[in-house]
Amino acid sequence: MSQAPAGSGPRRRTLLAAALAPLAAAGCSTEDHPHRPAPGPQPTPKDALIMVIRHAEEPYAGASGWDEEGEDDPGSLAGRGWRRADELTRLFPPARGSSLPRPAAVFAAGGKAAAPARCKQTVAALATALRTPVRAGFAVGAEPALAHAVLAGPMPALVCWEHTGIPRLVRALGAHQVLGVPATWPDRYDLVWQFTRSRGRWSFRELPQQLLPGDA
Repeated sequence: MSQAPAGSGPRRRTLLAAALAPLAAAGCSTEDHPHRPAPGPQPTPKDALIMVIRHAEEPYAGASGWDEEGEDDPGSLAGRGWRRADELTRLFPPARGSSLPRPAAVFAAGGKAAAPARCKQTVAALATALRTPVRAGFAVGAEPALAHAVLAGPMPALVCWEHTGIPRLVRALGAHQVLGVPATWPDRYDLVWQFTRSRGRWSFRELPQQLLPGDA
């Protein structure tokens, strides 16, 4: 009767199974827990240039504005606001000597309240001249989602917003601690806030529109 070769038999199989068990467990662990990159420096955010304006002039208390059809509407722009909206086409792209670039994307507040209607009215003529749609998918109060969409989109970007929500937008962009950024939007309609992010760092400039008589 022949004998089994040395090193074979149940004992060898038991030892081999014990040696392979950690490898099998490691393979299962890799499948259950996909590989995660080792911690380290995060990639630098892409460069960005974002211009923010307040919607144009609204009616005085007790007065009425006009909608796109010329009908009285207290939730629409005042006459001076419509004139400013028309003149924005001279500012973007800028006249000679101005530093404001041509927007590649135009955002405005959405919703049914008065402020969103005025925001869209303010940039409607400009968006038509630029041949780009007004992106009005975010309501006042949704500034974090708006900031994410703006930063993910083409640059430069122009945002027309309700003045009380602009500080929230600035915070959502991560630019609220930049030197010179006001804590609130001033009681004016004739300004442009320009935020530039280069190599991960924000800078800020406040620029006058100088479009209508009486603008600073």
